[in-house]
Amino acid sequence: MEHLEFWFSIKNIMVHIPLGTGYDLSYIEAVGTVFGLLCIWYASKEKIINYFYGLINVALFCIIFYQIQLYANMLLQLYFFVINIYGWYAWSRQSSDSSAALKVRWMSKSKTITTVISAIVCIIVLALFINPIFYSLTKAAVYIVNLAGVNLAVPPLIPDPNPILDSTVTILSLIAMILMTRKYVENWIMWFLIDILSIILYSTQGVYVIALEYVLLTFIAASGTINWIKTAKKNKEI
Repeated sequence: MEHLEFWFSIKNIMVHIPLGTGYDLSYIEAVGTVFGLLCIWYASKEKIINYFYGLINVALFCIIFYQIQLYANMLLQLYFFVINIYGWYAWSRQSSDSSAALKVRWMSKSKTITTVISAIVCIIVLALFINPIFYSLTKAAVYIVNLAGVNLAVPPLIPDPNPILDSTVTILSLIAMILMTRKYVENWIMWFLIDILSIILYSTQGVYVIALEYVLLTFIAASGTINWIKTAKKNKEI
């Protein structure tokens, strides 16, 4: 059991990366990142297996956030876990002719306007109250974990250094994941924007390895956008 815990520990270092001040990449983070990249890559190809990789990715990152005491982020991974399960179900549904019930398509004008307005409002609210909101999520996550017999203390509140960027990335990620489960092309446009903002966010914070990961994700999002636009056009012609 202790050996298993060691493999899932962030202290089990795979390689030291000499970027910036240096970064110790653990096995769990490396594996979680690879599964995350596979998830996005297969989603860009409209392959349902992306949700299998996504479930592993968020599960491993949930464990990582638990260990580094980012309990609010850990709770968000639980949200992504549920959304991945729903997406797997939604993409696997079939119509009467045994074809996929969901087709890649664009959102209607009214849905697009509603989504944009909702995103802007949510970003503004989260940016204004990000510290108390995430602190509340942290306390909720600690309470849930402690129900399992763990004796965790609520970590001290650390003010967010980039509330606007963090809020934008968080809200857009929540919305983009929902749009992906419904096979809307706009999800890839949103992921492309998220990846660009994430590169800026993590670079300014000196987390260069994660920033490099988002460079790769940007190319995948661009590929996904192109592929899904072509598929949406084809579906409209049928």
